[in-house]
Amino acid sequence: MVRRHSRPEYWFLSFLVGSLSRELLDFTALADDHTSKDFGAAVAIVTTLGDVYEYVDVPLDWWHANRHCEQRFAQLPFEIQGSELASVKKLLHSLQVQSSVWLAEREASLRKHKQRRTHTAPILVFRNKTDTKYVKVLANFPVMPAVTACAHIQWDNKTREISTIFSYAVPAFINEFQLRGFVDEGGFVRFAIIVHGHHSPYLPVFRSDGQWHHFCVTWQQQNGTWAIYVDGKKKASATGLCATGSLSNQAIDDHGTFIIGQDQDSLGGTFKEKESFSGNITDLNMWRTVLSEEQIEKVRSCCLIDHELIFGWGSYTLEIEPTVQEVTARFLCPGPVEQCRVLDVGSGAVSDTSCLHAWPFVCHYSKDVYLLLKKTQSESNPPLISRINTLANATVIPENVFLGDVRDVNISAAVYVLHALTIVLREEETLVKPADLLCVVQFLKQVSDVEVQEQEQLEMLEQLSQYYVEVTGLILEEQNTGQWSEISQIIRGPMTVVENMDRMASNLDQLLTAERTKIAIQYRNIGIEVRKMELSRQEPSSDVYLIQSQGAGGPDLIEVPPEEIERLKSKGFSTVTVINTWYGYSSLQCFLPGSSAVFQDVAASDGGRRYLSTQVGSAIISSTLRSDYQEISTSVRYRLQHRTQDPPDKLVEPICAFWNFSLSPDTGGMWSTVGCSIITSHVESTACFCNHTTNFAVLLQVYEVQRSLEEELTLKTLTFIGCGVSFCALIVTFILFLAVGVPKSERTTVHKNLIFALAAAEALLMFSELAKTNQVLCFAVTALLHLFFMAAFAWMLVEGLLLWSKVVAVNMSEDRRMKFYYVTGWGLPVVIVGVTLATSFNKYVADNHCWLNVQTDIIWAFVGPVLFVLTVNTFVLFRVVMVTVSSARRRSKMLTPSSSLEKHIGIQIWATAKPILVLLPVLGLTWVCGVLVHLSIVWAHVFIVLNSLQHRGQRGPGPGPGLPNATAVQITKSSPPGETGNTPQTLFENNI
Repeated sequence: MVRRHSRPEYWFLSFLVGSLSRELLDFTALADDHTSKDFGAAVAIVTTLGDVYEYVDVPLDWWHANRHCEQRFAQLPFEIQGSELASVKKLLHSLQVQSSVWLAEREASLRKHKQRRTHTAPILVFRNKTDTKYVKVLANFPVMPAVTACAHIQWDNKTREISTIFSYAVPAFINEFQLRGFVDEGGFVRFAIIVHGHHSPYLPVFRSDGQWHHFCVTWQQQNGTWAIYVDGKKKASATGLCATGSLSNQAIDDHGTFIIGQDQDSLGGTFKEKESFSGNITDLNMWRTVLSEEQIEKVRSCCLIDHELIFGWGSYTLEIEPTVQEVTARFLCPGPVEQCRVLDVGSGAVSDTSCLHAWPFVCHYSKDVYLLLKKTQSESNPPLISRINTLANATVIPENVFLGDVRDVNISAAVYVLHALTIVLREEETLVKPADLLCVVQFLKQVSDVEVQEQEQLEMLEQLSQYYVEVTGLILEEQNTGQWSEISQIIRGPMTVVENMDRMASNLDQLLTAERTKIAIQYRNIGIEVRKMELSRQEPSSDVYLIQSQGAGGPDLIEVPPEEIERLKSKGFSTVTVINTWYGYSSLQCFLPGSSAVFQDVAASDGGRRYLSTQVGSAIISSTLRSDYQEISTSVRYRLQHRTQDPPDKLVEPICAFWNFSLSPDTGGMWSTVGCSIITSHVESTACFCNHTTNFAVLLQVYEVQRSLEEELTLKTLTFIGCGVSFCALIVTFILFLAVGVPKSERTTVHKNLIFALAAAEALLMFSELAKTNQVLCFAVTALLHLFFMAAFAWMLVEGLLLWSKVVAVNMSEDRRMKFYYVTGWGLPVVIVGVTLATSFNKYVADNHCWLNVQTDIIWAFVGPVLFVLTVNTFVLFRVVMVTVSSARRRSKMLTPSSSLEKHIGIQIWATAKPILVLLPVLGLTWVCGVLVHLSIVWAHVFIVLNSLQHRGQRGPGPGPGLPNATAVQITKSSPPGETGNTPQTLFENNI
């Protein structure tokens, strides 16, 4: 049920419906002739074990084919393999299909570009040749081992002399980097590149026809490789454009002067009229790399590549000589030549072809989604949609998602339909069924893809957006939660509504002018804002988007930091469009799952708290920056209010996160924290920083508190004291080993290495809290802690192997054993830490202390090896105890009179138990208590005390009974029972 709002529009509904009927013809008009074919005809379907493939025998370009599948909540298949490929091929062959079919793009869905994109930029007009006209680029040039320079140019076909398009000079060499050209007798413009004074040949690149042409020149120091591209095609390339001798493979020098339109005979001056440029030039950009052909094609289509950009085109980056005319003009960019994947039905091979070709296609459904969609659609006459169509006396919204066709919606008709939806949705008696929501979501997606072609449509775009926001807000009201849960799997989650809203908001930038620089629309808990930012006049605080929310912690906000604005200015951006959206706490959160199932980074429990869940605790806010239809990468800061911590036994920790649509595409995406961090956090709000733009929120991780702050402080104090005592005892023991002069043996060598590793680890652990404030130092401490604790456990493993070799079995010589022990004790930890750092460098350290990140799988780089060592040493100790007890019994029977047999057995068992108790810390088995600390604080205290006494297992040097190790083992193996010799028990005692 929807709340009722008495508004006069309701009484004019009949008039509105009459208008809708009159507009129906416009609504069903199609943008392209090939999209007007009948989609209501029967389609062929093949079902496999977990998927459904629907063949559509209507040739469409890639964008319309992709839209057709998306509007049926399906997708073009990424690829079809194995038995599924055989099933699909069988279906297509039965239908006598011989052509190719479209496949989805792996990176991201292509967005249909306008055939010719409009672009506004300053154009430099160089009229006639002169020695005075020039333009200087105000940029700081680095050393350039590779370079690409691109521009749009209009050549003056009246001049035949050599012209210098640009020249770059450095103090050490005037002709460091130049591009020159002239018109030959055949009417072709010939270009030549100059690097370090070396000249490429003049080669024809385009005809001097008075038209605009796009060129790119590339060069790299390796082998002096160069190339010239014109209008997206490579016209010339070669190697060897570099100095010879000791100066070969030299990069283009830094801190030079870049002049457009003149050849520099001295640094920044001494121009000659006969070498000057005559014509028009715009969009001159320069990169410190060689762009690929694909990137050059994007640049030709007015899509700026931000990576390695040295300077971008803009008036404020230029020092223009007064006689050079600057004209700001709007012109058409070439359309991009985009390639899309197709599957050849006959061979099963995948290839690329132009996205504009018309091919039939296959829509791919998950089998579960398809069955659920069919079940939902089985409802006859969805009440909301039926009412809209009845009042309009026409099918303005199809009642079944399978019956619609791929149409470019007419804006005027869409305005009327959305207006009617707002009126009907406000009525209290309106029932919204899951089938209604499916049809409305389908229609909203269709409207979000609208393209404005005429000025009259542009005037209606803002009204369309207002109704769009209102309809979205009405269907997201809390009373529709049950209906959303039924269709969530079909539409891949409610965040698809956010994705459609972002697309709709991006259309509003067409309404921005010099006089109107901001458009803001808000309905209840949903708001959008589109704003034009003039970076050359940008104030540090004027980029903030504020939304007044209901809480007392201040407004929600998102902003582009001032340092990012300066970075964009240095890259040549003069004007950017900022698109912000906001969804209040009550608009989306009740529809989003409240568990870690939609959170990429799952939290972990520890001894003081137990992880319960992850919830969306704030509004969802987004920011996108665009320039000439291209999204710009930038960092943002945002602050959002969130729910306060109410239950006294629950701990709530805020997390800065964003919704990543590319993760788990079957469910519409997941929350992720990559690139985001907390700036400040308060009880009611949290401020975050993220190094990218998208949809952001504050997630709340809920824990059950198991230890109080006083208990945590007590444990920290005990840990520090225990580590200090243990560290001192280990150092004293290590010094005694060195000072007393104990004979070198396996036992003493292993003990010394274990003592050193434990002492280093405990020293770092005691002072790790002091390193938290320094990020680099904290990272280094974490890596060293990881290394030395791994080394300590590795040497505990060696202690177990040494004990095994002395008591149970001898498999190799002492020399070979020591090499193996060193590889195990130090080599293995180095490999573990090195591999962990190499594979997870950015997720290595925890947020709040200098240790491994327990919220990711990184912690298993420590826990995994520890569990392995504990398992092996437990088995070793168990086996040694069995051997020792058995030997003790046999010896007692031989040496003790029968009258006192039990007494002597008791003595022998105690003699065995005593060294076992000593060996428990040596073998690291006291760490088993660490597994139990989450059960009770008592186990935490036991764990700290036992491991603080671990040095007790490292017996200091002193005279030991028995023969040297090798001799003792030999006697044990060769002496029969009853003869004098060392028993396994004796060896066991000697080797601890």
